[in-house]
Amino acid sequence: MPLSYAKGPDEPILELTIDQGFRATVVRHPERPALVVSHQDVRLTWRELDEHVERTARGLAGLGLQPGSRLGVWSTNNLEWILLQLAAARAGMVLVNVNPAYRTHELSYVLEKSGIEALFLRERDTRADYRQIFEASRPANLRHAVYFGHDSWVRFLAGGTEYAQPQSGPEDVANIQYTSGTTGSPKGVLLTHRNLVNNAWLIAGRLHLTEEDKLCSPVPLYHCFGCVMSSLVCFLTGATLILPAAQFDALATLQAIHQERATAVYGVPTMFIAQLQHPAFAQFDLTSLRTGIMAGAPCPIEVMRRVIAGMHCGEMTIAYGQTESSPVITQSRANDSIEKRVGTVGCAMPNTEVKIVSPNTGETLPAGEIGELCTRGYLVMKGYDGNAEATAEAIDTEGWLHTGDLAVMSEDGYFGIRGRARDMIIRGGENIYPREIEEFLFTHPAISDVSVFGLPDERLGEIVCAWVRLKPGAAATGEEIRDYCRNRIAHFKVPQYVRVVEAFPMTVTGKLQKFRMRESEIAERGLGGAAGIRTA
Repeated sequence: MPLSYAKGPDEPILELTIDQGFRATVVRHPERPALVVSHQDVRLTWRELDEHVERTARGLAGLGLQPGSRLGVWSTNNLEWILLQLAAARAGMVLVNVNPAYRTHELSYVLEKSGIEALFLRERDTRADYRQIFEASRPANLRHAVYFGHDSWVRFLAGGTEYAQPQSGPEDVANIQYTSGTTGSPKGVLLTHRNLVNNAWLIAGRLHLTEEDKLCSPVPLYHCFGCVMSSLVCFLTGATLILPAAQFDALATLQAIHQERATAVYGVPTMFIAQLQHPAFAQFDLTSLRTGIMAGAPCPIEVMRRVIAGMHCGEMTIAYGQTESSPVITQSRANDSIEKRVGTVGCAMPNTEVKIVSPNTGETLPAGEIGELCTRGYLVMKGYDGNAEATAEAIDTEGWLHTGDLAVMSEDGYFGIRGRARDMIIRGGENIYPREIEEFLFTHPAISDVSVFGLPDERLGEIVCAWVRLKPGAAATGEEIRDYCRNRIAHFKVPQYVRVVEAFPMTVTGKLQKFRMRESEIAERGLGGAAGIRTA
């Protein structure tokens, strides 16, 4: 039996910065359509986009930011997000992605930890008053706050100055993305130009994307699915990027595909389910679609089949990865058999090593055995920002990134994900670590102990459940505890279910048995059907 080790094809590594790759596309295709932002009625050619980027880069210099300075974007999808992504790269600055779902608890931590000097944000939308949340979270190190659609954005652009030409190279950090950690605090993943440019280029190769393609991407730009797999893929290939709405809207996505004649579409499984189930689905002509990516959460096999057939995506693929790997590690090929594309998460990407190891011994396992998936190559992050200890835990001395995900490799080199070794919950594409929610719930005055775990859900993949023990003499209901979470932590982290219990199931050595809690909830809530859904 061969070992569970695979290496993708060797291809030339692109030694480019994001700006160098983008400028090359502008030179090749100056008058071709570059960007469509449907909800802002924006249409730009590559030449026009380049002009906007230059003006934005000058605006950053006008704030006094220098090469190496960090700026944050805390926003849903819009034109300005794209301009700041490209302008930061052009001026040699570091873009920090801030999840728009963050509230005071998370925002305070990230703003302080990241060293952001300028934050770009919206004042408010239907979900939140961002100005109010920001003012309650603002750290001393943050010098500027610039609001989109506001006089401050106009002044920001008007105050632009010449900027020092950066000496950025491919190995320099271009982007910091925060991912929750098992220690309970988000960790800043340091991603270089080399990481990001090459991952995006290789993803485009798997999809056969060219300047003739139009990619409709409803996924959030703050996430690597949006700012690497979507926007950066288009910046490098010349494919048109279509942003259908500020945040996911099934109807807006279907309309954009129909109106713009999109050839590719992205989404997490819940997004595709929402489109397929929309009452107006049959009214739209989706025959222009050819390919796309379903990723970000375990992909139900039947949903994948329906997308291939019902949305005319004959070359739809599944991708697997994580922020720390820039993000894609494995992806199916557009010409793989349907069985491979619906039943696996594909094979190793080019220039990428993948192996499955025993979580106990670290030895590479025979093909067909379940273990922890590890990867090595250009795609591995530079490390966690200011956290050498966590970096050493994630990347071993031989350069292997330990993903914490349980997987299996078939003899022909295709992978399937079987679970998460670190208890991570994936809710509708959002990575949630129970420890982070547990530590927050410990701040509730009535709670003495808490255990958070995931439950299966047909729509979102997984949802959050919390078991809590109360302090002697204290009183609180599950709904009161959920109310305590709202507006303090991101909405997707608020437990769907909270159960107040007298005790937790434990082993004889005192370790929590979360699997028994999960089994109990599945049985009591009738979730056996959701638990039985097959995923790749």
